[in-house]
Amino acid sequence: MTEEQPGSPRARTGPLRALVDRFGHLVHELSKFATVGGIAFLLDFALFNFLTAGRGFEQVTAKTISTVIAATVAFLGNRFWTWRHRQRSNPAREYALFFFFNGVGLGIAVACLAISRYGLGSVWPEVFRTGLADNIASFIVGTGLGTLFRFWSYRRFVFVEAGTQAVPEVANDRDHGA
Repeated sequence: MTEEQPGSPRARTGPLRALVDRFGHLVHELSKFATVGGIAFLLDFALFNFLTAGRGFEQVTAKTISTVIAATVAFLGNRFWTWRHRQRSNPAREYALFFFFNGVGLGIAVACLAISRYGLGSVWPEVFRTGLADNIASFIVGTGLGTLFRFWSYRRFVFVEAGTQAVPEVANDRDHGA
């Protein structure tokens, strides 16, 4: 039995290749989105700590400033790198929707924390009313679900795809009197 040569017609039509063809662009976008988000997270963290420790800002004020700056950096990174191939619409519209969906993503993380702490915590407080449970619910579950929501909503509503080409219709046997 001979081995398939890379690039041969048979090697290009395997199930793995079909998955790459179908979802490769999505994985590429997701990796860029994660990179931009990671940079924004680090900026938010560093700026918050700088403002509270280095400049004496009150915590809520510092968090507001650091979040707005980090979200703006995330918007620019996503607009001009992650989804640069998507059509551009009104920048004010994109920015407003971006912040709106960021707020919903934040709400998802807060809801996960509240469910863990107050819902499950009322049943099993020694497990769900701990610092570890709060961090898992907020930063792992909440941020994970919120990030998935933001990725989907940014792709769908903020950085919209240009119109797609019409798919040619395929004639079936009934159309040809068979």
